[in-house]
Amino acid sequence: MRVSVSWLREYVDLPAHLAPADLEQALVDLGIEVESIVDLGETVTGPLVVGEVREIEELTGFKKPIRFCRVDVGDANGTGELQEIVCGATNFTVGDRVVVILPGGVLPGNFAIGARRTYGRNSNGMICSAKELGLGDDHSGIIVLPESSPAKPGDDARPVVGLDDVVVEVELTPDRGYQMSVRGIARELAHAVGVPFRDPGLVPAPGATERPAYPVEVRDTVGCDRFAARMVRGVDPTAPSPAWMVQRLTTAGIRSISLPVDITNYVMLELGQPMHAFDADRIAGPLVVRRAEPGEKLTTLDGVTRRLTGEDMVICDAGLPNPLAGEGAGVPISLAAVMGGETSEVVEGTTNVLFEAAHWDPVMVGRTARRHKLFSEAAKRWERGVDPALPLVAIDRAVRLLVEHGGGTAGDEILDIDHVRPRTPITIPADLPSRRVGVSYPPARVVALLEQVGCAVAAGADRLAEDPGEVGVAAGDSVALTVTPPTWRPDLTDPADLVEEVVRLDGYDRVPSVLPVAPAGRGLTWQQRRRRAIARALADQGYAEVLSQPFVAPELADLLGLPADDPRRRAVRVANPLSEEEPLLRTTLLGPLLGVLRRNLGRGQRDLALYEIGAVFHPRPGAGTPPHMGVDHRPSDAEFAAADAVLPDQPRHVAVVLAGEVEPTGWWGAGRPAGWADAIEAARTVLAVAGMPDDRVTVRAAEHAPWHPGRCAQVLVDDTVVGYAGELHPAVVAALELPRRTCAMELNLDAVPAAPMLQAPAVSSFPPALIDVALVVDASVPAAQVQEALVEGAGDLLESVRLFDVYESDQLGAGRRSLAYKLAFRAPDRTLTVEEAVAARDAAVARAAERHGATLRGA
Repeated sequence: MRVSVSWLREYVDLPAHLAPADLEQALVDLGIEVESIVDLGETVTGPLVVGEVREIEELTGFKKPIRFCRVDVGDANGTGELQEIVCGATNFTVGDRVVVILPGGVLPGNFAIGARRTYGRNSNGMICSAKELGLGDDHSGIIVLPESSPAKPGDDARPVVGLDDVVVEVELTPDRGYQMSVRGIARELAHAVGVPFRDPGLVPAPGATERPAYPVEVRDTVGCDRFAARMVRGVDPTAPSPAWMVQRLTTAGIRSISLPVDITNYVMLELGQPMHAFDADRIAGPLVVRRAEPGEKLTTLDGVTRRLTGEDMVICDAGLPNPLAGEGAGVPISLAAVMGGETSEVVEGTTNVLFEAAHWDPVMVGRTARRHKLFSEAAKRWERGVDPALPLVAIDRAVRLLVEHGGGTAGDEILDIDHVRPRTPITIPADLPSRRVGVSYPPARVVALLEQVGCAVAAGADRLAEDPGEVGVAAGDSVALTVTPPTWRPDLTDPADLVEEVVRLDGYDRVPSVLPVAPAGRGLTWQQRRRRAIARALADQGYAEVLSQPFVAPELADLLGLPADDPRRRAVRVANPLSEEEPLLRTTLLGPLLGVLRRNLGRGQRDLALYEIGAVFHPRPGAGTPPHMGVDHRPSDAEFAAADAVLPDQPRHVAVVLAGEVEPTGWWGAGRPAGWADAIEAARTVLAVAGMPDDRVTVRAAEHAPWHPGRCAQVLVDDTVVGYAGELHPAVVAALELPRRTCAMELNLDAVPAAPMLQAPAVSSFPPALIDVALVVDASVPAAQVQEALVEGAGDLLESVRLFDVYESDQLGAGRRSLAYKLAFRAPDRTLTVEEAVAARDAAVARAAERHGATLRGA
């Protein structure tokens, strides 16, 4: 929003010599971001004068239009002769008065002007556009002064084009749409400087008449809850816009088009009420305000034909038949609140103008503007909220300007269809700002600041006014204030909003910067300590941690080959997903983790070992919707419990994926590719770090998607399945475009119980007895089950057992293999004899033979 200080002074009594720096600080203190404050008088140096074009010679033979002009600049050039200037603009003719900067002048951006020869002619100076003077963004043509301007050739052009003013440009937050107007910024400056404010939005305006200005039917009073209109007949179509209006529009970055259109833009900037001007003679029948029918089309003022949807609001000409919308619905002639249509726009010969000012639903406008990618100045204001009390004031202001500068007669009939609902009062304790901010705000001060905003304060305000020096109210004895926000502040809906206004107007600088006292902590929970220990252990083994997005595509379950009844197929759908391609929350870590693996493979990595610790999400069928919880108090335990009951179950998992070599190939010899055993070992590592001893962990063969049915292990703790590990199914590997024999592991950490408090084992000082045994068993017998039998048969003397070799050959027989184990025996009170160690070994082998038909290799 760009506005000149001279325009602001019409409504707020700013000090005569208010420095730009003080003006900026005043706005910043109110929370308004100031993009720039420019004293226009200092932006252009040197001779900048008014010139009158006397001759124009069109130069040919160039890729673009070039004109050689002779311009009367009076005595400004020291000779009084015509000034020769080459210009590329074509929007002026002989007799027009323009703005000329002579040699020696400097334009914004330190662009020095001199005499030079170009396009075969001498050019002594420049005819300026608004952009070149820093007055706006319009560079389509040079500035042409209106005929009503009293400036003569040779006069200083600075006051003529507004370069004797100060321009303020502010960046506004989305919730403060009222600041997108001179009215709004002037009000804020009045608060900041402490000077009177004259509200142009409260000027008395004539109300609706019994006979409307034009027949209008509003069929959707939610999308449009107020619609006002008034006619001006007999307008002079050749009447130009006054110079001061064009200057202010140019400063704001809006191009002058015609008097009626300029007036609507001017009123929008001044009051914040977007308007539209129709050529009444180009409308065939009554107007209908309704939702568009899907498939309807409208060509807007920018020349683009737009296909409408059922959410768009349109103003229609009921005098034109429309088979898509039915009888009486009419043809769309304006995309409501966004942009008008070509068929009813004001044109050069317009003499009867119908002004419209309405109030539209901001949500509808915002969606329409984004759908059509049409972010007009009107739409920017509507989606932020516009004062619903403004339509009649804006209509009256526009009509008076048009009658004054364009002639014509204002119609006595005024239309005002009003369905606006009154503002809902807000109840707030008078001591709430003090309690929330930590600054003492006496209740009388709170009331005064809220009334300064424009709020109507009742219930306790009179009693407070009797004691303006009251310093606060005790807790439990606070005065309850009933506050009705003004119509121009749709952002004030909760007590917290009112607290913010009190703090803002009283001064953010009064709020002390106090660091909160950190409460005494209890350290990490056992779950946090376990997760950190697992992460360190996996990293120590060479795994790299990744943090993937928890969103997955619906087709992931098919790619992983999950059965139709697998609970992992039931996923939570995100209401507003970041990507429509991935709208579901993950039920397994493997999907996103394998995606990271594939991405790194595509970038040239071949040997990868990745892990992730994170939550998965399982829906709770029939959970319903969460309760509504406000922001003005801490939710109760019951509200927390009700909200938690609706949330999906979120157990924390750990997963690893491996591809390529775990031991690299080099000059030292052949490496080793990752295999299913590495994934199982990662699971054992996780459980060992979690405090699960070997006798509580069981690993056995299983079939579970997405793993290979012959190379999948089920991991149990105390007979409870906590996860799976092994090699992925070849079909899954092919579907996800992964290397052959990619391996993975996933455990549910929440299913792993807390580590028991164990007493440190007594360490025997006596030497161990080390015996190796090689047992021949069927190849289908898991090595873990053979190890269990050895442990059970060996008794208390067995200290440890470890598989160190697996051997298969034709000598052992088809379907047979040899499993070699290292057994360590030790007694706590003596050195074992050979006989005792051999007896314990024989007992262990006997139990393995009894259970699995094992025989000693070579026996």
